[in-house]
Amino acid sequence: MVSPSYAVELLQKALELYTPSRSEAALANMIKDKCTNELGFEQVSIDSVGNVIASKGTGEPRILLCGHMDTVPGQVPVRIEDGYLYGRGASDAKAPLIAMLLAASQFPKQSGTVIFAGVVDEEGNATGVKNLVKSKIGLDYAMFGEPSGIDNITIAYKGRLAIRLTCDVGDSAHASAPWLARNSIEEMHYFWRAIKAEIERVGTADTKANSISCTLTEISGGSSHNVTPQKCKITIDMRIPTVTTCQNVLDTVDGVITRVAKEKGVKATYRIEDRTDPFEADHSSALVRALSLGILDVRKKRPVLLRKTGTGDMNVLGNTFKIPVVTYGPGDPHASHTADERVNIEEYVNSIEVFSRALFHMSRIHHIRKQNGNSGGKKSK
Repeated sequence: MVSPSYAVELLQKALELYTPSRSEAALANMIKDKCTNELGFEQVSIDSVGNVIASKGTGEPRILLCGHMDTVPGQVPVRIEDGYLYGRGASDAKAPLIAMLLAASQFPKQSGTVIFAGVVDEEGNATGVKNLVKSKIGLDYAMFGEPSGIDNITIAYKGRLAIRLTCDVGDSAHASAPWLARNSIEEMHYFWRAIKAEIERVGTADTKANSISCTLTEISGGSSHNVTPQKCKITIDMRIPTVTTCQNVLDTVDGVITRVAKEKGVKATYRIEDRTDPFEADHSSALVRALSLGILDVRKKRPVLLRKTGTGDMNVLGNTFKIPVVTYGPGDPHASHTADERVNIEEYVNSIEVFSRALFHMSRIHHIRKQNGNSGGKKSK
């Protein structure tokens, strides 16, 4: 049993390491060292993309606890104030990551196999979890660490479709004679308005969780202050609910781009920056029941099941492996990515016990169902 002081000290050390996406090596090495020398894991390694993987135990059930080591850019001074631990990643998602690590370290070897994975680049292009999927790791269940709030379980995430659209008008002119060439920034305005209007038309539903969101996140264009821009580029981020697919939305956007390019007589091309389909977990799975019982044991209340408008690593593994998965962790999602990112220390410490109890119940339920001829979830291949 790890002490609360050890748990807080370890999280604080993790927060003091600045780990924006693709710069997670220092945290991976620290976790590897702790797993090897202090936490009792039997196999520990860092894979080709920088994920740290640690396991202990044998046999079924094979349970993955997966969190991400990276954060969005920007540093937040690490400090403890009024019962909160502040720092970049305190909520998203180093508190869930370290809580899962400590819970996994306490899992009895005879109860099955627990695999802890600290993955890279979740805030970027999900390089870490995609590599984990490619490794064809054998699993029965998976829990992902993200800030759901300690009394909530996340069962669904929207998908994400991000495209980089380029408008090329073919020529430029001196700014003193703008009538000699089209302005790519001005032309791009037509593409953006048409795309946004069409997505709102086909994708607006009764709730935000069931609606397609569409937002402009990046724009660049022009080569000089006194030359009209020949090219303009924008990034469009769309979040896709479980009622549709990335392909359906992409077909819609492609149709709009083709139509506007023809109408305006300009060249438009795009590339897909990210394509992650939406995912919703089986509410009745043994894993949801085990985690619910863990929350009930520790918090003495039944959890609320959440559908989130963001996108997580659960989407990638859940859609590929077809096994029971959930997402859970301490922290207020609304504090994520903010200048005052923080986690409540008591809730963080409690979450370690929630994960531990969930692992206990998962092993127990799995073996009961196996004896009764129902394993509780389809295994990955």
